[in-house]
Amino acid sequence: MISFYPGPSRVHDAIPKYVKDAFNLGIMSINHRSDDFIKMSEQTIRLLKQKLNVPKNYTVFFTSSATECWEIIAQSVVTDKSYHLYNGSFGQKWFEYTKRIRPLAEPLPFDVNEKLEARKLIFDLKEGLICMTQNETSNGTQVANNIIRAIKKNNPTYLLAIDATSSMAGIQLDFKAADIWFASVQKCFGLPAGLGVMICSPQALERVQTIQEHSHYNSLTFMTEMMAKWQTPYTPNVLGIYLLMRVLEDSDAIAGTHEKIHARYTRWISFLKARKNLRHFVSEEEVQSYTVIPVTADEKTVTAIKKKAKEEGLLLGEGYGTYKPVTFRIANFPALKDKEITTLMKFLEKY
Repeated sequence: MISFYPGPSRVHDAIPKYVKDAFNLGIMSINHRSDDFIKMSEQTIRLLKQKLNVPKNYTVFFTSSATECWEIIAQSVVTDKSYHLYNGSFGQKWFEYTKRIRPLAEPLPFDVNEKLEARKLIFDLKEGLICMTQNETSNGTQVANNIIRAIKKNNPTYLLAIDATSSMAGIQLDFKAADIWFASVQKCFGLPAGLGVMICSPQALERVQTIQEHSHYNSLTFMTEMMAKWQTPYTPNVLGIYLLMRVLEDSDAIAGTHEKIHARYTRWISFLKARKNLRHFVSEEEVQSYTVIPVTADEKTVTAIKKKAKEEGLLLGEGYGTYKPVTFRIANFPALKDKEITTLMKFLEKY
């Protein structure tokens, strides 16, 4: 089965070998306070910064998932109000979850085909937190780096937190443009689920130190103290960190990966424009995601495609929410191979 599901998705071919190596090396049993773990943690973070162009003065944390980061941010960074920009289900869920912890969280929804205008997004509090989803997995949209930069420039005293779950390690992100970035590894990293990565700017950690929130075991204050020693507060997914290290060792720099992903995205756009019964769900090309391709057709066609694809060993992503009956989603992640994409395209040509 070739998984085009937009997460968990296809893992890199070398993962079975890496797991075997981890077993032979005793990685699965090492103590997370040991020198061996500390060396692995430091090396993984060094590689992550190097391969993804993360600023050297940013701090990397390991979590269990991107959704855990919603909770960490709400607990340790928000003191009063947070503003949540979203146009899809995951951004909305982030807002709804934050509101349970911080009741003053404010939603700022926008349309799927709407390009955000930074000049209209200027907030009047002295300081606060702006939350947005860079790549919305549910509907295949994205927010460009230049818009993120402009929002931050227009609100310099605010922290800007970015959910990059389905784009980190797939496209070039301007990490300096925001203060908190996070993602899970089961998408563009090409790894099994169970590990999250959160990246924080010095400005974000200054705010954390000012707030000094200590009410939770995974308080970002405590996490920062432990990461100064390349450790986590809790026993982490040690195997996941090892696999991340190995994948990063074998990965190209993000510029090369971005070029490949964008070329594939362009290929998908051309393919869909040539179809009669299938089209891209997002009509505004400027906001189309490079890593998640949402396809729409009538309900009968979508149902038939998903059923027949599975029979032929091609796993497509379900549509999300109200769009589920008339859409399916195709992952465009680095672990997928060109020949696999060609196979899927030949299958879809029948419709």
